[in-house]
Amino acid sequence: MSNIYAKFSMHKHNNPTSSPWEILGDMGFLETLIRITCVSVILSEFAVAVVGFTYPIARPNCSDRCGDMKIPYPFGLREGCYLDHNFFVNCTNSSEPFIPTHMIVKNISLHGQIDTLMYVARDCYEQGVKDYNNSTNPWLASPLNFTVSSTQNKFVVVGCDTVAYLVGYQQNERYATGCASVCESTRFMVYGSCTGVGCCEVDIPKGLKNVTMESHSFQNHTMVENFNPCGYALISKQDTFNFSIDSLRTLRDQQMMPMVLDWAIGNETCNDIENKSNYICGDNSSCQNSEDRSGYRCKCKDGYDGNPYLPTGCHGVGISFIVMLVCSSWLYLMVKQRKLIKLRQRFFEQNGGLILQQKLSKPENSTATAKIFTTEELKKATNNYDETLIIGRGGFGTVYKGLLLDNRIVAIKKSKTVDESQIEQFINEVVVLSQINHRNVVKLLGCCLETQVPLLVYEFIPNGTLFEYIHHKNKESTVSWEIRLRIAAETAEALSYLHFAASPPIIHRDVKSSNILLDSTHTAKVSDFGASRLVPLDQTQLATMVQGTLGYLDPEYMQTSQLTEKSDVYSFGVVLVELLTGEKALSFDKPEEERSLAIRFLSFLKDNRLFEILEKHIAKEGKAGQLKEVANLAKRCLRLKGEDRPTMKEVATELEGLRKMEMHSWVNVDSNSEETEFLLGETSDSCKYNASNKSTNVYDSVRDHVIFDLDDGR
Repeated sequence: MSNIYAKFSMHKHNNPTSSPWEILGDMGFLETLIRITCVSVILSEFAVAVVGFTYPIARPNCSDRCGDMKIPYPFGLREGCYLDHNFFVNCTNSSEPFIPTHMIVKNISLHGQIDTLMYVARDCYEQGVKDYNNSTNPWLASPLNFTVSSTQNKFVVVGCDTVAYLVGYQQNERYATGCASVCESTRFMVYGSCTGVGCCEVDIPKGLKNVTMESHSFQNHTMVENFNPCGYALISKQDTFNFSIDSLRTLRDQQMMPMVLDWAIGNETCNDIENKSNYICGDNSSCQNSEDRSGYRCKCKDGYDGNPYLPTGCHGVGISFIVMLVCSSWLYLMVKQRKLIKLRQRFFEQNGGLILQQKLSKPENSTATAKIFTTEELKKATNNYDETLIIGRGGFGTVYKGLLLDNRIVAIKKSKTVDESQIEQFINEVVVLSQINHRNVVKLLGCCLETQVPLLVYEFIPNGTLFEYIHHKNKESTVSWEIRLRIAAETAEALSYLHFAASPPIIHRDVKSSNILLDSTHTAKVSDFGASRLVPLDQTQLATMVQGTLGYLDPEYMQTSQLTEKSDVYSFGVVLVELLTGEKALSFDKPEEERSLAIRFLSFLKDNRLFEILEKHIAKEGKAGQLKEVANLAKRCLRLKGEDRPTMKEVATELEGLRKMEMHSWVNVDSNSEETEFLLGETSDSCKYNASNKSTNVYDSVRDHVIFDLDDGR
């Protein structure tokens, strides 16, 4: 990999009896360490005086404590001591003080957070009958500018027969998300991790308030009641909930869980409020916008400490304390750097770096272009993973926009977890994907293996996702039918390539409009292979845990756990329906029986009401016969049995034929002429499943568990 790793490896093997000081470094490092320690000791006497002095945090003549908890302004315990009624802390019971809407307060931070408690949602059953005494759907009415922290919390769902939703409001618009956990036993559960088996989790968006949690069951827990009679949903502060098998029962008695709220002042941004009389940031402080730019916070300037919300609350920090802090930090960083080098070497080996190097050096992989990036390269490319460079979030990780040193713009995927038992399969996938060179598949450029979870580097596609292009609330859906048909044909061609031309073949397993990117010319690029599976030629009977996105998930795969390439065909059928109707695959704002777009579309088609569900401008500009052909193709892709669906190769051929027909306006789509048959390729009957075709079950190269990703517009 690098000379650093080589140096450490040689040192370890050639000097087995090295002393601890020799491992840390040479004598120069030891001498520097001793000098810094001596200076720190001398300065500590001065620093004690500075540290021992505490600055006031409450208004004059106002109490700054409720029991053992500090109460800083703008919060207060009585009128005249707080900014407004939203910041009133009721200290009647000092062991459980609360703020408006009776939220119990555990801690208040001047950095804009409040530690509080939130009830757990439960959905319990006894012998298949719902136990209403133990079933709750809690809600939280947030005070003005108090929102559920997106950085400090997770939405967690626990159970083996459970689907749960988190519903709230984001910038005065309704927002819903959630996930599902399905399992038949505790066999595949992972202690301390919500992998999707018995426990799943999703991120919480910025600025969410007035939330409700709902927990529901698929089969009233009848199949799992002996070890899991209830399903649970909770908002939990990061690192406070550790999942275990015992959680399936102990959560029944857990009424509340720690949660963090973000708070801000007013509802105006810094630019709007700084020159107004009601601006409250004091001297030597600066204004910062809240994450969702609704309200602002105050912060003491560098070199100052105290309460920035008081007129003179920020005070200069003593110079001796600063010197001691710098010296200590210097010492800490030097030691940490040594440890970091060792840690990166361990991660590199643990993540299969040596295996990858060997595979890339083999003659049969001579065409592979995958590069092994260093941690520093990707940190620089993303400005240390700046949140403003985030271009996507999903069930498996976060995607950042990055700029490499050679000025190439890339997309860097930072995954959440990786199964250590399947590292070799993961490495195989990196090698295979790096060799794929198809104009409609996002190119994998390489990976970084020096972190706990590997990072993947892809080519950057500038125009966002097909989902945003069709559904974005700030963009009118004026995408022409001609462009939509081309995008559909290109996506089908890419999936056909993965199924039939890649070696080994690849099942994408998460085909959806948000995983189809559009470049500057609106050419489709299939992306996100985090859930993909390689098809080994020598395996035909291998069951898998269900994984995918609700609304796109193949019902046959969900029922049998048998994954084939026909699961991608079903998901692509849903994308076709999205292109025809302009509607989302799953809509929580509709009645339950109408939430699934696929089911609703098939119902309209059955009643000969196709043009009632088509997007208005598509129905006007598209040729009726052609629209019927595409709708019929979508219908065949959405058949319940995989064997009745066409292959992606047949789908791609038919769509390309329809595109050619669009380009040759003299052809009548309703005619039976030889030209029509030639342009359309194979007829509908020829798209029926051939029993001799491949329908193999395969291994998961990254993870092997149940998890559902609810896009809901994200």
